Amino acid sequence: MIISCANEKGGTSKTSTTALLSWELASLGYKILMVDCDPQANLTDLMLKTKSHENADIVIDPSLFALLIQKKDLKEGIINIKDNLSLIPAAADMNMFSRWLDKQNIDENQKVNYLKNALKDLKPNYDFIFLDVSPTMSLTNDNVFMACDWIIIMLQTQQRALLGAQNFLHYIQTNLIDEFKAKVDVLGVLPVLTKGQSKIDNAVLNKTKEIFGEDNIFNNYIMAMERVKRYDLTGITENDKSVWDRATHSAYKVVAKEVIERLEDSSNE
Repeated sequence: MIISCANEKGGTSKTSTTALLSWELASLGYKILMVDCDPQANLTDLMLKTKSHENADIVIDPSLFALLIQKKDLKEGIINIKDNLSLIPAAADMNMFSRWLDKQNIDENQKVNYLKNALKDLKPNYDFIFLDVSPTMSLTNDNVFMACDWIIIMLQTQQRALLGAQNFLHYIQTNLIDEFKAKVDVLGVLPVLTKGQSKIDNAVLNKTKEIFGEDNIFNNYIMAMERVKRYDLTGITENDKSVWDRATHSAYKVVAKEVIERLEDSSNE
């Protein structure tokens, strides 16, 4: 199962949610691979800081881009982060992927499916593969969404994020599903509350339910948490003696379990 947490707008907690959902699903016993497809490489940075808690000397060689353009097996780039959780890292060279693809003597369908084809041999080895993306629409992101089975729409409770979600879904439908027959579907809209259910949060949530339908909104929301921001500096920590670590992991574990429930419900339809 390949999943991406996405929105056209930046700053909607895509990367932190990708990281922490992957972490919690791995803790629940699922085998997880994260693939950083964002040239900013924020997921890579977060996970290597996490890995460094073991005093591990980690070198990004090869990067995802290098593996793709050299047509190497992607497993050559896998870095183990913890039990059941691994990463294929990105570097700044991922900025060149769209340009490189455009220069290849292949048709448009092959271009948008390049990453999907590269992931084929890895997919059976994992319960979930999470693909992290930038907020911009590009040939690189087209590759990500063509490879996905499911997208989780990240919705920070701001009007611009709601508009971004609508524009993003329109883009997926018209440019990938209609034109290239993408098989991707939306697992749900995951709200990220900025002010803890303030009037603005609730107003945006109510509007979101009107537009997308209440059943398509995750029952469990993510709150903006200082501990998540701290992880960007320190890497992910899981200290049972820390009330903040416990609260953060508990919040994301509930969402991870809802992901499983939604997938099970979709398979029964």
